[in-house]
Amino acid sequence: MKKFAVLGCGFWAQFQIAAWREFDDVELVALYNRTKSKAENLAKRFNVPRVYDTAEELFENEKLDFVDIITDVYTHEKFVLLAARHGVPVICQKPMAPDYETAKRMVEACKKANVPFYIHENWRWQIPIRALKKKLDEGAIGTPFRARITYCNSFPVFENQPFLAELEQFILTDIGVHILDVARFLFGEPRTLYCQTAKIHKQIKGEDVASIAMKMESGLHCNVELSYASKVQHDRFPETYIFVEGDQGSLELGPDYWLHTTTNDGIHSVRVQIPYYPWVDKRYEVVHTSIVEANRDLLSALKGEKIAETNGEDNLKTLNLVYMAYESADSNSVVEV
Repeated sequence: MKKFAVLGCGFWAQFQIAAWREFDDVELVALYNRTKSKAENLAKRFNVPRVYDTAEELFENEKLDFVDIITDVYTHEKFVLLAARHGVPVICQKPMAPDYETAKRMVEACKKANVPFYIHENWRWQIPIRALKKKLDEGAIGTPFRARITYCNSFPVFENQPFLAELEQFILTDIGVHILDVARFLFGEPRTLYCQTAKIHKQIKGEDVASIAMKMESGLHCNVELSYASKVQHDRFPETYIFVEGDQGSLELGPDYWLHTTTNDGIHSVRVQIPYYPWVDKRYEVVHTSIVEANRDLLSALKGEKIAETNGEDNLKTLNLVYMAYESADSNSVVEV
């Protein structure tokens, strides 16, 4: 039985905790939140025995197999370094850090302390995206040469997460981290990157639209489209649409999880099925179910059964793309990765 604690009891923690409860071999023993009443309320809901309003006290009093950090990005470094000093393996929410140098310090600190460090990057674990990846790996469309990944909708994301409107850097650090990680997962590492951004919602501080063009090391052209300001026909928050062209056909992950394979033999279409969990918010269905799959991968790594896909060192590569995208947008130029 792996015993763990959660740091942070905000909006996302309830779903992260519920996802962990799908496994019989983990036990949540403590919660931390700087506002103790929030921790107490969540503890009552999930029958967590102990709560703290100082993380230092939690680490001193608890014997933990790992800690799951679900606080705001500006506190990630503090808590990751605290866990490393106590020799406790770390799972940290994305984005890892508010800048690349901070993220690098976090990775190096855990490496120096010989503490496993993982990033909870769940987007690539969405079952429809994994189904598309399987088709690619099977060679269903031959060698891919061009792809488009689209995440564009008009979901009022600022209503239940109002802090997002206060971010100076928004869509690239919020959803861009996910989508750029998916691009790497599907197509490998990029060689060059060009990005443009825009702000459509006037009441927010950061950008809510971004367009990124990448040339991957394989030679594949990958275009990424991000928007929380798009009123479109197939407005299916939080679905990600993916279109891949290969030398023997094409793959399309479209609305409502339909996966279409087009080759000389015709068109084969299948609707990818999403598992049901009673705690899932239907508005976030495909995202919440992916938390379980991400946790499964991380738990296997914590048990020593495999290497996790989204460890700190790997996620540094994704975070690097995020900040290179800002660099490109600011300079209006192509950047070498």
